[in-house]
Amino acid sequence: MASSSRNSSISALRNSKYDVFVSFRGEDTRNNFTDFLFQAFQTQGIFVFRDDTNLPKGESIAPELLHAIQHSQIFVVVFSTNYASSTWCLQELDQIRECLQLSGKHVLPVFYDVDPSEVRHQKGSYAEAFSKHGQRFQHDSQMVSRWREALTQVANLSGWDLRHKPQSAAIKEIVQKIINILDCQSSCVSKDLVGMDSPIQELQKLLLLDSVHDVRVIGICGMGGIGKTTLATVLYDRISQLFGACCFIDDVSKIYRLHDGPLGAQKQILDQTLGQEHHQICNHYNTTNLIRRRLCRQRALIILDNVGQVEQLEKIAVYRECLGAGSRIIIISRDEHILKQYGVDAVYQVPLLNHTNSLQLLCRKAFKLDHILSTYERLVNDILVYVNGLPLAIKVLGSFLYGRDVSEWSSALARLRESPEKDVMDVLRLSFDDLRETEKEIFLHIACFFITYPEKYVKNVLNCCEFHADIGLRVLVDKSLVSIEDGWILMHNLLQELGRNIVAQYTSKEPRKWRRLWFKKQFYDVMLENMVK
Repeated sequence: MASSSRNSSISALRNSKYDVFVSFRGEDTRNNFTDFLFQAFQTQGIFVFRDDTNLPKGESIAPELLHAIQHSQIFVVVFSTNYASSTWCLQELDQIRECLQLSGKHVLPVFYDVDPSEVRHQKGSYAEAFSKHGQRFQHDSQMVSRWREALTQVANLSGWDLRHKPQSAAIKEIVQKIINILDCQSSCVSKDLVGMDSPIQELQKLLLLDSVHDVRVIGICGMGGIGKTTLATVLYDRISQLFGACCFIDDVSKIYRLHDGPLGAQKQILDQTLGQEHHQICNHYNTTNLIRRRLCRQRALIILDNVGQVEQLEKIAVYRECLGAGSRIIIISRDEHILKQYGVDAVYQVPLLNHTNSLQLLCRKAFKLDHILSTYERLVNDILVYVNGLPLAIKVLGSFLYGRDVSEWSSALARLRESPEKDVMDVLRLSFDDLRETEKEIFLHIACFFITYPEKYVKNVLNCCEFHADIGLRVLVDKSLVSIEDGWILMHNLLQELGRNIVAQYTSKEPRKWRRLWFKKQFYDVMLENMVK
């Protein structure tokens, strides 16, 4: 099994349940063709629903089966001699046809031991089956008609006639066709993204995907809004077919807060990797053992997003020794120290977008084009200086400015300099809120006074304030709130805005009540006011 996510949007990509649903008549093909087909799917990392479990058979299609059909991307229908004699198979086919009509999903017919024309026109064994259905369901002739229409429509699609082709060759072609479809859908996911190729290549190098004997754990780190989750989603989409079991757990910290702590995350891991919903899970110890038993022989890809504490990872208990050879764990966090403390093999620091990629992304959001409209050139450059390569800020501002004229752009930019965009600040503030009080004070001091100052000088000043600068600065660096390059303290300009905005919010809109003053005019006005008083 593999990727549970392949839709045309990033969100849908991770929420899709199955890559493939196979509809077949078990007594005709289970112990030969379909068994080999399922084995080929698993080998290639294609996440397939297999309807040979103990689902209760009855007059109506089981809810579990209906759910699987609705949450599958591709359907393989294996027509055999007795396929049409099963009302269960015909109901599956009717649902598949409905999905085909409503969402344009792919249906691949396979004619196992039957002439395609017999299926299309309901001749031979299919005619006999429908004669019985007509008598049995006299009260519901419309349902029987729908079954006929479904057979005709699906059998008219291009497929494989196994009477004239070796099964092994057909299976190879079917698997390759599905991989091509999924890869095409993958490219649709990332078509509106920029600057992804180089980071993806770097991550693939760190993952050592060709090494199938060891288990590697990789960390992805960076400031809020830099695109860690987007990058991991695209990576997941591109490599998940290499693994037998895959999961992408969104926002581990949120799951901890709202969904039974580690148990909620463990349940999602089991649901996604095994393709089953584990409603009866209620004990953390038993769940941990279940994960170890079920995944120890699987080559698994597990991505854990927005990890806020190392304890979260320890309690989820998905350790490298729990997984099969060749498995990979990817942990996403704003805090590099969490990743190192957990013992990752390597950490990838997501870089800011360069000027070319920033410009391309802004133009796509603001103009729906890949180039600047000439009258906006100066304003675009001003925006790029302001956002300084941060993807979240580019997307938020570009989308806001779309369809607005030059005067509105100028007005919006002037307003931004006075009052930063809330959607951007809210994301950046998450890392600040996780700090200890002394670390917050250090961050605010740097934001107000010490950007592009020598590290040694800044530490001396902070230590005079009893802020324990060595460890405090290290924490800020780990959380991507500041950086130190060649002995100089640096900070992204939007983080600087965040810090100064917090100073103003903490006290008052009146500078005379602030604890920090960083503009000469503010300082002069406050001093003058105090002297007058």
